[in-house]
This record gives sequence, C-alpha cells and structure tokens, in this order.
Amino acid sequence: MDGLLVDSEPLWLESERQVTAAFGYTWLDSDQVACLGGPLTHVGEYMSLKCNGSRSPEYFTQELIKVQCSKLRGRTPLMPGAIELVRELSKNGVPTGLVSASPRSIVDVVLENLGGNPFPFSISCDDVHQTKPHPDAYLLAAHTLGVEISQSLIFEDSLTGVEAAKASGAWLIAVPHLIVVPESERVRSIRSLEQLSFSKLQELYQDFQIKI
Repeated sequence: MDGLLVDSEPLWLESERQVTAAFGYTWLDSDQVACLGGPLTHVGEYMSLKCNGSRSPEYFTQELIKVQCSKLRGRTPLMPGAIELVRELSKNGVPTGLVSASPRSIVDVVLENLGGNPFPFSISCDDVHQTKPHPDAYLLAAHTLGVEISQSLIFEDSLTGVEAAKASGAWLIAVPHLIVVPESERVRSIRSLEQLSFSKLQELYQDFQIKI
C-alpha cells in the first residue's frame, strides 16, 4: 500500500520527523530508509533508541500511527498507474487483494480516501501474528482468495515487502522505492506501475510461465 498504491512515503517522513522532533531528535533521510516498509514495531524501537529511550517503543509506535492517520485523512495521493492497473485487473476477472504492513486504522483511512474501494478485501498487520518481512499476510491473502500462493503474483516496493513476497513462494514484480531489487527467476523489477497493463501481464505470463 504505502509507496506502491499511494504516495504516502513523504507523509511518513513528515510524521517521523514530527514525532521525534518533540524529543530533540532530527529525523534524517537515512532514518527513513532504515525504517522503510516497517514493521511499525521496528520503527517504534528505532525511534526509542534514537531518542535515548525517553519513551517506550510502544509509545513511539502508537504516536506515529496517530500522527500518520491524521495526515492521511482526506489527503492520500495515488502512485502513478496503481489504481488504473487494479481496476483493469478486476475488469478482466483477475482476483486481487491489498496486503499492508500498516495497522488496520491506517489501511482503512487510505481505502476511505479512494472514493470506492477497488479491492474485495484487505489485510493489515493487525490481521496476522507476524507481519512483513514474514510471509503470513500473503499466505492469508492467497487462502482468502482460494488460490495457490505459488501461482500468485505480488507487487512490492520495500525491502521487507520483497522479503515477505519471496518467502511466501509467490512470483514478484518489484517497484523499488529507495532500494535496489535484483531480478531472478521469480522476480522482475520495474520503475513504475505505469509500465504495466493486463495485456503486459499476459506477456509476462509467457516469461514467468505461470498463470496470473
């Protein structure tokens, strides 16, 4: 979701800076890269460490969620080509779902802003015991859709998301944000979802040798 469906990474950076500034720490771009893709428990631990333990990791995690929800409400810029691709896949009978490492509160705020949820279901970090980089959320998504994970295709932009996708056994198209994702037998890397369409994915079907 973050950084792939919606252009929320700049807002995350604003929120991270706001939360840590209250404790005298200047949040750097390198800090954002270190926390890219979550999970938010890791971000809370990281913030607590950078702020000399002035508050618990749990405090920072919850404060960041609260601030980010406030920023996202009514203000969710979309990533180029994202919604268009989801709607085209749905039109052509391809089942989809949204899987995020963000909590349910943030996922719901984003979906409310889309003016009509294009996904039949969504999975947040609150819906699984272990969130990304563990594959649990993607395995749950495949189960919910009634499909084999090995015949599923995942789109990801963060390192933790890429690790989760690979661990799940699915195929992966990466749209990297601030990272480099090497291609392999089951992984392709592109610059933007604008490069994709239903017909392009049909072509990749031949390349991947899977049914997507």
